[in-house]
Amino acid sequence: MSVSRRSFLRNSVAGGVALAAPALIANVARAADGPIKLGSLHDLSGPLAATGEPMVYATQLAVKEINAAGGLLGREVELINYDTQSNIQLYSQFAQQLAVRDKVDVVHGGITSASREAIRPIFNRFRTLYFYNTLYEGGVCDRNTFNFGTTPAQTVEKLVPYAMNLWGKKVYIIAADYNYGQITAKWMRKYVEDNGGEVLSTDFFPLDVTNFGPSISRIQAAKPDMLLSAMVGGNHTAFYRQWAAAGLKDEIPIASTTFGLVNEPATLEAAESKGVLGSYGYFEELQTPASKAFVDAIKADNGAKTPYIGEPAAATYEAIHMWAKGVTLAGTADRMPVVEALETGVSFDGPSGNVLIDPITHHVTRNAFLAEVDEKAWNVLETFNAQQPLDTAAVCDLEANPNDTTHYEIDI
Repeated sequence: MSVSRRSFLRNSVAGGVALAAPALIANVARAADGPIKLGSLHDLSGPLAATGEPMVYATQLAVKEINAAGGLLGREVELINYDTQSNIQLYSQFAQQLAVRDKVDVVHGGITSASREAIRPIFNRFRTLYFYNTLYEGGVCDRNTFNFGTTPAQTVEKLVPYAMNLWGKKVYIIAADYNYGQITAKWMRKYVEDNGGEVLSTDFFPLDVTNFGPSISRIQAAKPDMLLSAMVGGNHTAFYRQWAAAGLKDEIPIASTTFGLVNEPATLEAAESKGVLGSYGYFEELQTPASKAFVDAIKADNGAKTPYIGEPAAATYEAIHMWAKGVTLAGTADRMPVVEALETGVSFDGPSGNVLIDPITHHVTRNAFLAEVDEKAWNVLETFNAQQPLDTAAVCDLEANPNDTTHYEIDI
């Protein structure tokens, strides 16, 4: 409210205005004393529920910890969560509800890149701060969005040469048929070719496909040394069962950028998943004190029903605590002061290790890990410290272009 407007309210003798002024002041005071609202959009049902559930549990844990420490700026953090049911239409509907009806201060949510791109423009339109905390293909350049998941330069770049050195240079790629799978397949091809390998073919599958017989026959006929998989969701888990049933698992091994995100090691038979390689920004099996405390806290709150706690859950937990640090630094939950505070290079020590915000891209520098499935669990083989989002840094400079809102398909 401008000074002249305050003077008008203070000095006016008009009865209606004089009566309205105390009510206005009371409303402002209530707003300042009320809760800071955090919106959550995650799949608790549908094919992606096994990924969404631990992300919600991590959200609840982070909010509980913040409130137990006194809240933010003396105010409680209120969590408003919607089950998006693995449905893009519901993502759009609930995003608008959070921004317009619930008037949240921040939203953490989205699993697939398709869900992110459905809701990101909504939060830009209504000026609602947004955090996307799932590993993805890279390239989002938006000052209103912070991205806490790993990108290909942080993980795929490690996974591909490791697998090729282990198994051979003739590669067959299978991937989900939407932007994540399509773009990740291009990164896979780049890293295969950069390391002297050859991609024999690439197959894409819609998320609702469950019959992979024809593709398995094509792969067998091509005789690759290995498979690279970017399959997504519960329906695609059927591929691994059918692959093992065809007797090909030991003949043609698999490295994946997504295996485990819907709890595949636990849901498949041990023999069906043994030997699959993966690389992420976090594995539940990490034995650091921070990781064990994080896993123990989530399981204590949610019991035996807790699915596997992977990168999306850890990144969500870290992102919420990082947002809280931004609010504290800014002295307000208002969007732009929080953005500016986070752009000072805020860091947080979480279950995955130290996470540092890159102000130029609004992505994070974080540790990456390479692991192999054995007896329905991940065995962490290598750790890569402080990996930068170099792929997105090649196309995004929010310092030079603060009004950019583009999802770039990086020239590979």
